[in-house]
Parts: sequence; structure tokens; C-alpha cells
Amino acid sequence: MRKLINLLLCISCLGPLSLMSQEADVLIKNGKILDGTGNSWFYADIAVKNGKIIKIGTLSNWHATKTIDATGLVVAPGFIDVHTHIEGDERKNPIASNFIYDGVTSVITGNCGLSEVNIGKYFAMIDSLKLSINVAALIGHNDVRKAAMGSANRDPTEAEMQQMEAIVKKAMEDGAVGLSTGLIYIPGTYSKTIEIVRLAKVVAAYHGVYASHMRDEADSVTQAIEEALHIGREAKMPVEISHFKLSGQQNWGRSKETIPMIIEARKEGLDVTIDQYPYTASSTSLSTLLPDWVLADGPDSIKARLSRPAVRKEVAVYMIKKLQKRKLKNFSYPVVATFKPDSTYNGKSIEQVNLMKGRKHKASEEAETIIEMMEQGGAGMVFHGMSDQDVKNIMQYPFNMFASDASIRVFGSGNPHPRGYGTNARVLGKYVRDEKVISLEEAIRRMTSLPAQKFQLKDRGLLREGFAADIVLFDPVTVQDNSTYDQPHQYSSGFKYVLVNGVTTVEDSKHTGARAGTTLKLN
Repeated sequence: MRKLINLLLCISCLGPLSLMSQEADVLIKNGKILDGTGNSWFYADIAVKNGKIIKIGTLSNWHATKTIDATGLVVAPGFIDVHTHIEGDERKNPIASNFIYDGVTSVITGNCGLSEVNIGKYFAMIDSLKLSINVAALIGHNDVRKAAMGSANRDPTEAEMQQMEAIVKKAMEDGAVGLSTGLIYIPGTYSKTIEIVRLAKVVAAYHGVYASHMRDEADSVTQAIEEALHIGREAKMPVEISHFKLSGQQNWGRSKETIPMIIEARKEGLDVTIDQYPYTASSTSLSTLLPDWVLADGPDSIKARLSRPAVRKEVAVYMIKKLQKRKLKNFSYPVVATFKPDSTYNGKSIEQVNLMKGRKHKASEEAETIIEMMEQGGAGMVFHGMSDQDVKNIMQYPFNMFASDASIRVFGSGNPHPRGYGTNARVLGKYVRDEKVISLEEAIRRMTSLPAQKFQLKDRGLLREGFAADIVLFDPVTVQDNSTYDQPHQYSSGFKYVLVNGVTTVEDSKHTGARAGTTLKLN
């Protein structure tokens, strides 16, 4: 009894436990918290220590090495960009400034069937290099197919199929989050559905995701959606349909047809979600204007085919017919992003390039210009041709995420699509604040917890005690995308602070140079 009394006296001498000072590395005070769930905001403080969120609440008796006053700012989980293509650009700009200034703290790369084949080696490189962002990766079907059989326009042999399955299996064991396809690109376009199903089943065994750039996003879009859903059903796995859209003026308004397909599939029990970039132009290779059969077996074979007058004429006729389907008279909609042989082409449409070359203002002459550019190695392009109303309709679908479909930008290089700089800021500024297409709470959910759940990033996407301290603080009144098609190299504004794994990476709207990112693996 005496011992108990003495113990109680000792405790009382220390004072109330609630008054004891608590220590953190970073303390965020007075913020309007949007925790990523889609629920209403609330006011609270956040304490961060050793890269984790350790406390959320009214933290009046806490001290920290760094205190951030978040008065007037929204505090949200770091944004997760589910569709990127950073491979090859990591060393060029390891601070990933275009993503960081747009609130992105984690990316999923390896999309559209394009990835490093050795995922384990790739992750080791990323961890050694240290980026400012976290990186998860899909294993890309196109590169897996190339590793087994090059760019051949045929079905794989059983031995080649087994080789592809082995590559995919190893990638999943090394931590890939799923399989991606780019069925509009060579050599993915040569594959039959059954080939994808076999590889998808390998991924399903590791509980990965099937993410697809479908076979068609224009006239045959519904058939392409059905193929993606079929693969998910057959492999019994989650499906992510990439950059969901309707290309070409002749397809405007068809979101009323495509979105119900996703709704019905979810009703039947298929875990299918979509993502989009909030723009009316896409960006991909010039080669997509040509028929698939021309592009088989690599650059030398392409040049050899295009050197034949009969083939050249057939290719030109094919492209002009596609142009006419769009109800256009000239190739004004494809704009050069990057053309290595002649940078003066950058930022100009094929129509303008053709006139620069002194040719007649005719579609047939422009088709010849396209063929010549392909003979010189092709080009990166921006393709204008989507409806803003379709973009809004798709945006209002609740199981849709936002994605840039972009690389790590090298500031000032080429004339790239503005989505690489401004995707999230554009949603928050244009579509949330100005046009009120969706609510702020819903937009944040789509940028954070929904992608984290889909790609099984278990301690990301929410402001929760014990979760990784990936946090963005932005001003909802001033957040704005500044990148345009004419002047794309402009960072987003309004993001005041960005923390990656608890490290302050943006402070007072300036990148600190911190490179605290890590690899995010499925297993």
C-alpha cells in the first residue's frame, strides 16, 4: 500500500501527462485538413517524425525542429500520379521538379506496355540515384515481348510465351505493382487477347493490377474497353484503363456510351477503374498515324518499306482516310513536341511544317511530310481532338483518377504537352474552383487514397497516424496550372509546401533540392 502511495506521489510531481512536451521533426499547424477519404475538411495540426505522421489533432504542447504555419492552406496527402513514363529521364532531372511543383509525391511508371524489363535492377538504380519522388512500377508487355521476340508481327511460339511469362513472374517477385499494355503500339498491337490473358494470370497470382492503354480510343473504343474488361474477368484481377478518352471529332459525345460500360462491369463485381488527364489533346508518337504493318521489325524495316513507291502511296491514302474520318481537310491537329533532326519543327503542326518545306497546302503533301519525318526517326507529337464536355463527363465519374501520362520534364527541352507540368493544378484550379465540375474533397480523394488503394501503396494516400508523411500544402484560391500548349515549360503555382517521406521538398513554393523519394514495391 505504501509503495502504491509513493508511486502516485511521484507521478503527481511530474504534472499532468497531457502537459508534457512532445517532440517532432516537422509540425504543421492550423491547416485545413483534407485527409484523402473524400470526407469534409477539418482543422487540425500534424506532427511528423522519422518520415511518418505520428499525431493529428490539436497539438498545443508539441515542439519541432521545423514548424509550418498552414493558416489559409489546405493540407492533403501527397498526390499519386498513376500513369507516368519516367524511364530514361531520372538522371536528367532527379529532383523531378515538374511533378513536385504539381503536388505529386509518388508516381506509377512502366505504363502503356513500356518499362524496364529487369524491374529489380531498375528499382536498385532508383534507390541508388535517389529522386525527389517515390516510384512504383508496372512491367510493360511491349518490352517483355521485344525481349522474347523483337518487333515481329506474329504470334509467339510456346517457348517465347513461356519466356515472357518468366520475365513477368520475375518482375512481380521484384515488386512490380502489375502488368501494363500498350495495344496501340508496336509490338503490342500484334498480340492477340489470349497472349495478354496468359501474362495477366501470372500477375494475378501476385495480386497485381492490369493497366491498359487499349487497342483503340477512337472509332473502336467500345470493343477495346470490352477487351480490357474481358482480360480482367479471365485473369480474375483488378483492371485500370489508362487515359480514358474519346479521340477524334467523330467520337465526341460517346462518353455517354463508354462510362456506362465501366459502371456495368463494376456492378457485376469487376474491380475496374479509369484515369484521365484533364486536357483535350493527347500526346504520343507520330508513328501512330501510320498503319501497324508498316512499323514491324524495327527502324531499318520501316525505312525499307517506306522507300517503295507503292507502299508510300498506300500509307498516304491510309492517313488521308483517317483525316477525313475526323472531318478535317488538313493535318492541323498533330503538333510536333520533339523532332530531333530539326528543332524548328517543335511547336508547329504538320500543316505548318509542310508549308515551311515549301509544299502545297494539301493533305496529300502533308502526308508526304509525315512519311519523311518517319524516315528521319519519327517525332513526339501532341494531338488535338477531344471534346471538353467528354473530359468533364469522364471527370465526374467517381472511380476515375488523374494522371499526367508524362515524363520527368527537362525544363526548356522540346515543346511537350502541358500535362507534364500542370495536371493536378489544372484540376484544382480550372475544374474544381472555377468550373465546379467536382468538389475539392472529391478531387483530393481521386489524387490520393483511390490510387493508393488501387495500386496497393499501403501506407500512402491518406493523412493517418502511422502513414508515410507525404504531404502537400496548397492555397485553394491561387493554385493554378501555368503550362500551355504554346509555352509548356511553366511550373504550377499555389503549392507552398511539399513533404516527401517527412522531408521538406518544397518550402515557400521553392524546391529545396531534397531527394527523399524511395521505391514502392508490391511485396
